[in-house]
Amino acid sequence: MALKGLDIFKLTPKTNCKDCGIPTCMAFAMKVAQGSIAIEVCPHMSAESLAVIGAAAAPPMRSLKIGAGGAHVLGGETVLFRHEKTFAAKTLYGVALKPETAAAALPEIMKVDYERISERMFVELLYVEYTGDRDAFLDLVQTAKDTGRALAVESHDAAAAKEAMEILKGLEPLLIGADAANYAAMDAVAKEYRVALGVSGRDLDELYDTVLELEKLGNKDLVLDVGHVSVKDAFAAAVQLRRAAVKDGDRSAGYPSFVNAGKLAPGDPELQLALASVFTLKYGSVIILEGMSYAQALPLYGLRQNIFTDPQKPMTVTPGIYPINGGGENAVCATTVDFALTYFIISGELERSGVPCNLLISDAGGYSVLTAWAAGKLSAQSLGKFFKEFAVEDKIKNRTLLIPGKVAVLKGEIEESLPGWRIVVAPNEAVSLVKYMKELEV
Repeated sequence: MALKGLDIFKLTPKTNCKDCGIPTCMAFAMKVAQGSIAIEVCPHMSAESLAVIGAAAAPPMRSLKIGAGGAHVLGGETVLFRHEKTFAAKTLYGVALKPETAAAALPEIMKVDYERISERMFVELLYVEYTGDRDAFLDLVQTAKDTGRALAVESHDAAAAKEAMEILKGLEPLLIGADAANYAAMDAVAKEYRVALGVSGRDLDELYDTVLELEKLGNKDLVLDVGHVSVKDAFAAAVQLRRAAVKDGDRSAGYPSFVNAGKLAPGDPELQLALASVFTLKYGSVIILEGMSYAQALPLYGLRQNIFTDPQKPMTVTPGIYPINGGGENAVCATTVDFALTYFIISGELERSGVPCNLLISDAGGYSVLTAWAAGKLSAQSLGKFFKEFAVEDKIKNRTLLIPGKVAVLKGEIEESLPGWRIVVAPNEAVSLVKYMKELEV
């Protein structure tokens, strides 16, 4: 976009700007282009210039917030592929509630709530659809509201949608149901309650035309339903919309997407899980399933965590003392690095052994064992620092410490750094830990 004539190009370069602290206005403009500083920092910009530059600098996909207090972010993506740049907002997973099964389903849904690598894994959304019975629909909306989770409500009846939004007033749910026939009425409801509006169409052309009509009405807080006629059509719509927004710069296609895997594969939880995995990669912002169990959550949330993290920054486990198999103050200790993959491999084998132990995770910069040792991140000094920082000797009476077999060379140095501790070199391969732990004399 040409910005000729805007205020920023009229400014005289300065040796030291008292307002932004950057030497020249050109340097300031470069930082704005890189996204490292907000254009609003410069007080010399007019409202017109701020509006034009702000629109040009905004991500090709609009960023939206849903849930009480804007708990969840959708959109804001700038690239097609994760290896180009970290994705901005993770896919949200929701579960559909039905009046006849909600009482039994909700307790199971709430059980899916655990932590993996410092991230909470839980069902972020509950989905309620209006199918004709208004009283049952509104009762279910109230039930879902009481859970404290964010909500996605689908209704193509504007009157029913308004009643639901009144129940959820102030909780910023996602309202789905605008189409070519009712978009004006649904737009009025969405604006009145200040919620994001989901748009659908019989095909991609109708969906796009409806978005254009809503944009004419001034509504740009939209989420695009990729449809549920067929998996092929839904996948094509998700990919084409993202490509049109990111590659072609079409901002009318640049909205978060909504995928109802429950409708794409009704009654087939395995296929729904597979579809959720596919649309996590390409490019579902919100994915709804008919149910959620630990068996489904573990692989799905693990995949999401791998996709929506910085590919250039390894996932790490928070340093600390991790009891395994009921390990306490009298249990043997083992140590390894904070690289998440290493942690899960080692902790898994230790759990399989059935022997109570304490796994000590020190800060190794996210490196693997040998890389951390080579970089000086895993050493006698780093372990000594960890022991002091976490008061290991005050918390654990046992004085046996297993170190990774691949850094056996550190044994002598660690013995000097930790007087009174018996340092034992563990096997080179994690798979050998089960037998080794069972035979270890402590």
